[in-house]
Amino acid sequence: MRAFACGKCRSLIFFENSVCITCRSPIGFHRPSAQLVVLSPDLRFDDDGRTYRPCANKKIAACNWLAEIDAEEGLCDCCQYTRTRPADDDRQAMQAFARTEAAKRRLIFQIDFLGLPSTTREEDPDHGLAFDLLSSKRSAITTGHNSGLITIDLAEGDDAHREMMRVRLAEPYRTLLGHLRHEVGHWYWDVLIDETPFYDRFRDLFGDEQLDYKEALAAHYKSAGDDDWVQHFVSQYASAHPWEDWAETFAHYLHIRDTLQTSAAWGVRVAGPDLDLSVAWDAQLSARPTDEADEFGELLRTWLPLTYSMNAQNRSMGKDDLYPFVLAPAVVEKLRFVHVVVSAVR
Repeated sequence: MRAFACGKCRSLIFFENSVCITCRSPIGFHRPSAQLVVLSPDLRFDDDGRTYRPCANKKIAACNWLAEIDAEEGLCDCCQYTRTRPADDDRQAMQAFARTEAAKRRLIFQIDFLGLPSTTREEDPDHGLAFDLLSSKRSAITTGHNSGLITIDLAEGDDAHREMMRVRLAEPYRTLLGHLRHEVGHWYWDVLIDETPFYDRFRDLFGDEQLDYKEALAAHYKSAGDDDWVQHFVSQYASAHPWEDWAETFAHYLHIRDTLQTSAAWGVRVAGPDLDLSVAWDAQLSARPTDEADEFGELLRTWLPLTYSMNAQNRSMGKDDLYPFVLAPAVVEKLRFVHVVVSAVR
């Protein structure tokens, strides 16, 4: 995520802010310019002949994005991706809904930053991107993807539930943002891989996606598995089926790009520990790679020292590793493929 400055007092503000914490000016995120902008006293912002107001979900979902004055139901672009949400009187579900929407705003911001397509359901009723954010409190909900429609069980917005599921499934990492990145990855397989020039290379790296999906998942959950997966997959779940491998790898690529963008925005520089290393670390992190000959190599050369530093910091605080992953050579090649696909779209 980028760092932002208040347009009035130039103080630091954050992506989630709706008010400058220094001068108290009302602010909102303007998607076309990817900027947090100061609003006039009547909470309006005029740009290129268009007038914007705060999103109608400002109160119920803490949404700080701006909606065009004539937007349907007064919703911003990001909130319009949500097709279904809980009822207003379901307080617990509405709290999880707000947390999920916050994660979704980060997802859409990153999709825009990377130049990825973000076709809406209105533009493509059968395959456009949309979200059903549903509570499993009253009925069974399965988080998943179906031709662009992403369903999220809002129980994942509850920290205790999510941690319980993480431990039960022996996962090193489980977050709302991670769920969204994974599920949207399935949609991008349809959009960027299926019936495209990248399809054959996908099969070389990830395998035959025509294997029975339900049987593969059933076998994955039935088997205790072994540690051999770390040599070929970014997560154990990725080993279940080539589609899941793609979605997990795609989500991981988004993790890397977002964290590097944040580090670059804050001027992070990782020089490594004071050791006689064969390869010196002196990485001024960049949001976008600059070495056109080896863009992904440059990303990886800045990413790995940063993860070592982050893990060391977490351990100093008595916490588990912030980045609990090992990138085997086979996984690196899959991540490189994702980078090539994303870069081709950009």
